[in-house]
Amino acid sequence: MSLPGTLPETLFAELIVFRRDLHMHPELGNQELRTTAAIKDRLERAGLHPRVLATGTGLICDIGTEEGAAEGGLLALRADIDALPIPDTKTVPYASAVPGRAHACGHDVHTTVVLGAGLVLAELAREGRLPRPVRLLFQPAEEVLPGGATDALESGVLENVGRILAVHCDPRVDAGRIGLRTGAITSACDRLEVGLEGPGGHTARPHLTTDMVTAAARIALDVPALIARRVDARAGLAVTWGRLESGHACNVIPQQAELSGTVRCLDLDAWHQAPDLVHAAIDEVAALYGAKSQITYVRGVPPVVNEAVSAQLLNDAMAARRGLHSIETTEQSLGGEDFSWYLEHVPGAMARLGVRHPDARHQYDLHRGDFDVDEEAIRVGVELFTAAALLDAGLAG
Repeated sequence: MSLPGTLPETLFAELIVFRRDLHMHPELGNQELRTTAAIKDRLERAGLHPRVLATGTGLICDIGTEEGAAEGGLLALRADIDALPIPDTKTVPYASAVPGRAHACGHDVHTTVVLGAGLVLAELAREGRLPRPVRLLFQPAEEVLPGGATDALESGVLENVGRILAVHCDPRVDAGRIGLRTGAITSACDRLEVGLEGPGGHTARPHLTTDMVTAAARIALDVPALIARRVDARAGLAVTWGRLESGHACNVIPQQAELSGTVRCLDLDAWHQAPDLVHAAIDEVAALYGAKSQITYVRGVPPVVNEAVSAQLLNDAMAARRGLHSIETTEQSLGGEDFSWYLEHVPGAMARLGVRHPDARHQYDLHRGDFDVDEEAIRVGVELFTAAALLDAGLAG
């Protein structure tokens, strides 16, 4: 099938420059003022009318709505625009110029892809060849639990939207390909903070104290094991600790300890049970050592569950552009993504966008300071979204 909306080489070159500029100037969640301004300026120069979200960062921009509302609602294309609080360790000309900040999850690519798709679709709309209106959604604060999607929803970003699509960079997939699956493609992710208290004392007399370091260590070891035995193993409910702090001197048993980590889950039903299960397990282990526990369980995001029709739309769009051989079945990951909140309201799907150079010898994983992409992925993402926008007209209603 031959579809319009391929990416002109001049625009592709411009998008690479745009992506590299974002990469050099990463901004954390809800602080993306420069990023928002850059997106807004480029859309306005294309004759479009973007609207900044009520939170002050992020924006939406409708294309092709001059003819009235679309039957079945608009198709939304979503990108997340924030960076991570980690240093960029690459030696490339476009490395981050902001100490301790990096686009280490590919959000600069997601943003550039949606911007590029919007510019191509705007040209098709001017030519009268865009069959269904499209909304571009540039969302802030994806990396901040429970995710900027919740604030975006309160700003009305899904008003009149009938379907929503997204991509996420995948360094395990070659550029030129995408990964797809119907059903859950990511996992739930919550944040867990635990404070422990008890009488401390001299390490010569631990029997007169709450042995706080041991209590914290046993919670770190035993709680994940207890949880694993209290839910179906297929639910993939996992507690993983990222921080444990206690004490200041080798001969003093401290009075306090702190642990923090994440709770991840493959299954939506098990995710709803997770807070009660985790609370009970922590309290049980803490009680064995005489420690009092204070637990802060912060709901993060549910799994991204790809709706079947929307996943097939992405499949058909990629097949139309590059053939069925460019699509691979992907596994469900334990990563979290706040795109899931949109799917609580409208059907949609997320594809994994291959960003690995086919000849690469080094694996650039997400959330690492050396993460980088094959920029051919930008062309692939733009053409995937433009094809989806054209094919989606037949599914509306």
